Amino acid sequence: MGRHFPCSIGRGGIVPRKAKREGDGATPDGEHRIVGMLYRPDRLRSPADWALPLAPSDLWSDDVEDPDYNLMVRRPHEFSHERLCRPDPLYDLILITDWNWPQAEPGRGSAIFVHTWRRPRFPTAGCVAFARADLLWIAPRITHQTRLIVRG
Repeated sequence: MGRHFPCSIGRGGIVPRKAKREGDGATPDGEHRIVGMLYRPDRLRSPADWALPLAPSDLWSDDVEDPDYNLMVRRPHEFSHERLCRPDPLYDLILITDWNWPQAEPGRGSAIFVHTWRRPRFPTAGCVAFARADLLWIAPRITHQTRLIVRG
């Protein structure tokens, strides 16, 4: 749509897709499809008719030993995971990319989300982050053809 937005990337920089590993803090290069949208209904209205509300028990598995590695799971969950309902606003709106999904290869890295940045250009754990206002502008305009393009 002819717009450009400043963003943050992983603290490990941008790496080639084949070099991405769990826990490296890097953002993989390439084209990534947007395959899901999650939002905090206690903080936002649904940004799109296909967005799913998050619940306090929602988690994301980042444990390579977990049969549900790189999938959304619910508490209680015995494997390592990340809480999706955070006390800060970073995950009030999450776009889920198709990184290492739907058939996750253990160790290749769990979710690459698009979410709100902590502050301008502050690095993420591997995700791509935008200013809240920019992300709220982007979200309702996503179509099946939308891609996150990361160039190394």
